[in-house]
Amino acid sequence: MKTLNILLAGLCLAGVISCKQAPVETCDKADAVIENIMARRSIRKYKEGPVARETMQTILECGINAPSGQNRQSWEVRVVDNLETMDEIISLMAAGNPAADPGMIKGCFRGCPTMIFIANDPSYDFSVIDCGLLSQNIMLSGHALGVGSVCLGSPVRFLRNAPEAIAKLGFSEGYTPVICIGMGYPDEAPEAKPRDFGKVKFVD
Repeated sequence: MKTLNILLAGLCLAGVISCKQAPVETCDKADAVIENIMARRSIRKYKEGPVARETMQTILECGINAPSGQNRQSWEVRVVDNLETMDEIISLMAAGNPAADPGMIKGCFRGCPTMIFIANDPSYDFSVIDCGLLSQNIMLSGHALGVGSVCLGSPVRFLRNAPEAIAKLGFSEGYTPVICIGMGYPDEAPEAKPRDFGKVKFVD
């Protein structure tokens, strides 16, 4: 029955069947998925304290259940929720980027109490897409659990010039940092920014 409900919810979301044709419980699940996607916002102001590791475990399990090309799972994920460890990584990044203002490097993490670093396997040409799918699952599941998130690219630019920081994170040889996700309990509720649906077209 559970498998059937998941299938029906997926068909509702895909528009193959209407909610009028599916059980009420299934429609409720489909509506909840859509509402979660539409309500999620990028958060840049957080309350103090990291996300509970039990909660993060659930979020990360959702993350790695994202689809990936040929099921290669061509990502590696490192989570830092200790302030001292985070400060050490920032110091190593500053050492690798002597021309950059250390304050700017620290600021690009937006004060997120929990940081997720994601690296990809560049030997696989769709690996960056895999990491994007992983990231979206992480952010959406986080929102569903009351955890805010923000997708960060700036730290990666500094991290790639800081091999000692990468070594501290313990990525496997050959893996390249590609994206960071900051997470924490939101201390703001930003409005949605406009989206341009004009960039979406049906081709007949």
